Amino acid sequence: MKAYVLNKYSKNASLVLSNMPVPEVREHDVLIEIHAAGLNLLDSKIMSGEFKLMLPYKLPLILGHDVAGIVSKVGSKVSKFNVGDEVYSRASDYRIGTFAEFIAIDEKDVAHKPENLSMEEAASIPLVALTAWQTLVEEANLQKGQQVFIQAGSGGVGTIAIQLAKHLGAKVATTASEKSFDLLRTLGADILVDYKKQDFEAVLKDYDLVLNSQDKKTLEKSLRVVKPNGKVISISGPPTPEFAIKMKTSWFLKFVLSLISSGIRKAAKKLNVGYSFLFMRADGKQLAEITKLIEAGTIKPVVDKVYPFNQLNEAMSYIASGRAKGKVVVKVK
Repeated sequence: MKAYVLNKYSKNASLVLSNMPVPEVREHDVLIEIHAAGLNLLDSKIMSGEFKLMLPYKLPLILGHDVAGIVSKVGSKVSKFNVGDEVYSRASDYRIGTFAEFIAIDEKDVAHKPENLSMEEAASIPLVALTAWQTLVEEANLQKGQQVFIQAGSGGVGTIAIQLAKHLGAKVATTASEKSFDLLRTLGADILVDYKKQDFEAVLKDYDLVLNSQDKKTLEKSLRVVKPNGKVISISGPPTPEFAIKMKTSWFLKFVLSLISSGIRKAAKKLNVGYSFLFMRADGKQLAEITKLIEAGTIKPVVDKVYPFNQLNEAMSYIASGRAKGKVVVKVK
């Protein structure tokens, strides 16, 4: 099969189109013929080597986390899917590889594709929607009437998180440039802060929750817009020792993460604010719940661009530029 392979970690790395064997199908796996693959910042961060400590992949590596396609083969113990089913998934860590013609994924990480979405739209959903779900529903238990600040509302996670938060009954504030305001209003954002002209810390106060996806400075300011006993959940770091324990990492990595997150943890404690780091995980059951919301029209995908498979490196460059509104997708078949 054709697949894009990472041979060397580098900030200027390119993926190489190569001939690779079709993945082996384990007893609980479904083999998916890939029709479309979603691109994520996580892919570019892995390429640069930024995640080498947390995710020590062996090279060469087929990249790609999001997929939509058709089941072409099932393992001997698969019970939820049949050959010919249209499915989508966020492949689990250490079994990624959606920048290819086929991928084998454990059925527990797979869900049936929403019937009202194209393959390209479906491929844009899994990683960002699961991130939003695990932040707002699982970790924060966001309730009706609460206030949530979702940073970078026009990004992949932001566009889905705003819609999910509104479904949960929350009041939503977000940051973006003014040219994105119309889009974000249609998604349900209540308060729009133009990050080019306004300081969100001067506008927002006494929030129950912040979904942080930006840099250290923004994270530090976010602690100050949350009310006492509120929560700041970051998907951009720094990771905490608790996260290292969940990941069952080495004692050395636990020590390193303790050091790099000590400042923000102390600042949060001083303000009586909860701080945690979330690194989303694959979860087919949660994706099936998200499917229900998509088919009901509650959540709609926001796709910026669809590239052909032979322009995957150009698509990765566009992702890395930070200009995308919503998601970028590659059409494989």
